[in-house]
Amino acid sequence: MNKQQVMIAGAIAALIAAGPAAMAAGDKEKCYGIAKAGKNDCAAADGSHSCAGQAKADNGPAEWKYVAKGTCEKEGGKTSPPAKK
Repeated sequence: MNKQQVMIAGAIAALIAAGPAAMAAGDKEKCYGIAKAGKNDCAAADGSHSCAGQAKADNGPAEWKYVAKGTCEKEGGKTSPPAKK
């Protein structure tokens, strides 16, 4: 590998290692009710599952994704989880 390839590989590895922590930075917020099936970012607010990618249906009120701060309601979501029953 040449020096440029090593630098690119290192940059990609750093991005992968940062993962969701980088997404949670101050310029992002949780947006409930907009995640598509299998595309949620983490555990459901209602406790129905505990991992990313496990949403069963589109736009479930307890499912969330990170979005740019200030854009959630424009996308049709809510910034707070649904009330617990």
